Amino acid sequence: MFSFLFNRVPIGTTFRRDSTAQLGFLLQNPSSLKYISSKALRNQNPFVVSYLIRSCGFSPAAAISASKKVDFESSDKPDSVLALFRNHGFTEAQISSIIRKCPLLLVTSPTKNLLPKLEFFLSMGVPSPDIAKILSKDPNFMRSSLENKIIPAFNFFKSSVGTVEKFVICLSWATRFIRFDIQKMARNIAILRENGVPESNIVSILTYRPGTVTPKNDRFKQIVEEIKQMGFDLSKSFFVTTLHVLTSVKKSTWEQKLEAYRKWGFSENEILMVFRRYPWIMIISEKKIMSHMDFFVNKMGWERAVLISYPQLLGHSLEKRILPRCSVYKY
Repeated sequence: MFSFLFNRVPIGTTFRRDSTAQLGFLLQNPSSLKYISSKALRNQNPFVVSYLIRSCGFSPAAAISASKKVDFESSDKPDSVLALFRNHGFTEAQISSIIRKCPLLLVTSPTKNLLPKLEFFLSMGVPSPDIAKILSKDPNFMRSSLENKIIPAFNFFKSSVGTVEKFVICLSWATRFIRFDIQKMARNIAILRENGVPESNIVSILTYRPGTVTPKNDRFKQIVEEIKQMGFDLSKSFFVTTLHVLTSVKKSTWEQKLEAYRKWGFSENEILMVFRRYPWIMIISEKKIMSHMDFFVNKMGWERAVLISYPQLLGHSLEKRILPRCSVYKY
């Protein structure tokens, strides 16, 4: 009966302005600076703002914002940084994204700091296009120490997941793990093994959810025990999702979510039943819980038992999926 809410339906294609065309326009029109108000430029370095617009494809507003984080009087070092990225196959759009997210890279030594890190990944078999994609998503890890952070993290994850390809997937999900304590993560992995979690699930966690193994060891061990007490089978793949949810939600937030469900009459056993069927219910915001429950119960007239049987309904977008389909259903 409720399958119409779960199936994918083709929708009209949306279009975005071509970033390449926008970049070309900005590069060819440095006079756009004249439209920036003098108030906005106050206490900013006009040279930096102009450079970011002309050389990095920034909008005037983005250039002003980024100029608060970086300062230089000459284009020599920034030019050499951009040239380094271009020489390694980075597209103009990727370079613009990298500098927008981490403007300080423009004043980083390309030969002493950036090039050795790029060469390390290339020497380990990470393809240049993958490096460009990862950096354009989160370039801040390039400011980490090569010897003290990047190399130990690479060796740890490579030995844990087995292949460079899986390491690349891991890095594309979360580069921030490079800055975490490797020893703490290794101990958490040992806790998983001690509790009978298969290696295949551990590899899955490290590849797709590396942030899951970053909590403090005592807290991580406690979470694993809680999952066991809830009746989950730690040898099953579903445990991976459950562990990710529990390590992502703070205790105070967890209690707030429980209270939100209680307001709609859910008992403790019902909440546990729903969570075991669809752990993502505890990732959903309180606002979304309340709006969805209000719609299903007060607008659609459904019993709470429907949500217990189909908890995935709480995860769908109210505006984009549920409202349109329920409107058709009611009609």
